Amino acid sequence: MAKPAILSIDDDPDVLQAVSRDLRNQYGDRFRIVRADSGIAALEVIRQLKLRNEVVALFLVDQRMPQMGGVEFLEQAKVIFPEAKRVLLTAYADTEAAIQSINSARLDYYLLKPWDPPEERLYPVLDDLLDDWLSAFRPPFTGIRVVGHRWSPLSHQAKDFLARNQIPYQWLDVELEPEAEKLVTYAEMDGKQALPLVLFPDGSRLIQPSNLAIAAKIGLQTQAERPFYDLAIVGGGPAGLAAAVYGASEGLSTVMIEREAPGGQAGSSSRIENYLGFPVGLSGADLARRAVTQSRRFGVEILTPQEVMGVRLAEPYQILQLADGSEISSHALLVATGVSYRKLDVPGMEKLYGAGVYYGAAMTEAIACQGEIVYIVGGANSAGQAAMHFAKYAREVVMLVRSSSGVDGLSPLAKSMSQYLIDQIEATPNITVCGGCVIEEVKGDAQLEAIVIKHIATDAIETVNASSLFIFIGAMPKTDWLDGTVERDERGFVLTGPDLMREGKKPKGWNLDRLPFLLETSVPGIFAAGDVRYGSVKRVASGVGEGAIAVQFIHRYLSKV
Repeated sequence: MAKPAILSIDDDPDVLQAVSRDLRNQYGDRFRIVRADSGIAALEVIRQLKLRNEVVALFLVDQRMPQMGGVEFLEQAKVIFPEAKRVLLTAYADTEAAIQSINSARLDYYLLKPWDPPEERLYPVLDDLLDDWLSAFRPPFTGIRVVGHRWSPLSHQAKDFLARNQIPYQWLDVELEPEAEKLVTYAEMDGKQALPLVLFPDGSRLIQPSNLAIAAKIGLQTQAERPFYDLAIVGGGPAGLAAAVYGASEGLSTVMIEREAPGGQAGSSSRIENYLGFPVGLSGADLARRAVTQSRRFGVEILTPQEVMGVRLAEPYQILQLADGSEISSHALLVATGVSYRKLDVPGMEKLYGAGVYYGAAMTEAIACQGEIVYIVGGANSAGQAAMHFAKYAREVVMLVRSSSGVDGLSPLAKSMSQYLIDQIEATPNITVCGGCVIEEVKGDAQLEAIVIKHIATDAIETVNASSLFIFIGAMPKTDWLDGTVERDERGFVLTGPDLMREGKKPKGWNLDRLPFLLETSVPGIFAAGDVRYGSVKRVASGVGEGAIAVQFIHRYLSKV
């Protein structure tokens, strides 16, 4: 972090220069000496220091200045930096004003001009004050700060993007923290509607930034370093990351393109407890971080956030068209885009997304749910993991599951959730499972206020107050960019290997003597792995396994090209 500042203020240029010189000689190795020639200019300086997350240790201010006297400045400055020490430089005639300001401006000391020699009349006083300040000083957070409010979809987007890309940040809610409201004022923003305000350690700031703008600012790579690669991987979930590690470690020049953040859906999981080799479990973020580090060690280029909009074939190459208009060519292409949570199509959903309604775990919102009732829609592992996580913060977690309770004596979760999670949920007193329950409507203007629940067995309708709803239903692949290129099923899942064979015939347009490899699509050289593939097992371990296996088939393909 930057050195704490000592701010000297005087309208007399000669005096200001002399004071600054003496301060620099004694304290320049530990403090940054800043100066201003008026109280008004100094207020602007300290507002900018606040926006840059820098601190002021001491104000040394002349009393007699036009427009704004020293005492008036200190009264305003203490609101911005309340812990800074305050010293007034006065002439003998202003002694009474200095004494009165001890209460009004919380003055720590006043010094009479001239202060020469400083070794006797200046430094001893300031040494004591600075030692006292340093004893209580706690360095501020020095990373990115996001100023917003809980019900702002754009604030949620910024937080979620930073969290999923494992970029440390500090969240400041304008509705809860006076500091956040001050920062909005100092940045001269147009109220809450302009939020979020994202402040960077270098003093720069972005207002309502896109993910791409944040990525550019923090140095994430969004453009490829070269036009051609042996292997291009679309999707950065477990399958894509595994393929990247195995491909690059075996000598293939590899690029991985991820639309949001490495880790995919699994990366947002609060806890994965059945992954081989981790007996106490690990978070999805930890798994993603380890895999990203591993892949980069082998030289994988990771482009994020970047999206593939289409692919065209120039046999034997594939040419990917990216959202920024650039193109990447490759010998082989692996589709590992996974799946997304299906949208809940009920009245009110679209308007309240990001303002109380979220798809996936949205771990950034967990602390805000302290003491509230959280509603979760879904009954598979991802919903169960989220329920366990939110139960640490919320007063109660209610899981709304379409499957009915009491079928063959089984839990309504038994149809699609691992038993270890069912056992944990049943043993957690503040988690309630509502079997045979679906949402009919969500209500609220600027934020979620209530949800309408239908009990399927009785058709009974219940409206409950709610401020947080997390949705984990279905699995829909995003493969529109493959339209007209590879064969997919009616839901968009990519067909590979044996699933392409109909009545023993090769897929339409297949021009090779051999049959498609196990994970190869209907186009030679294009492969698919993980949840996006038709018939895949929706588990992290299987995605990792398919990513690794796909690389072996890619090697076999490349050996014949």
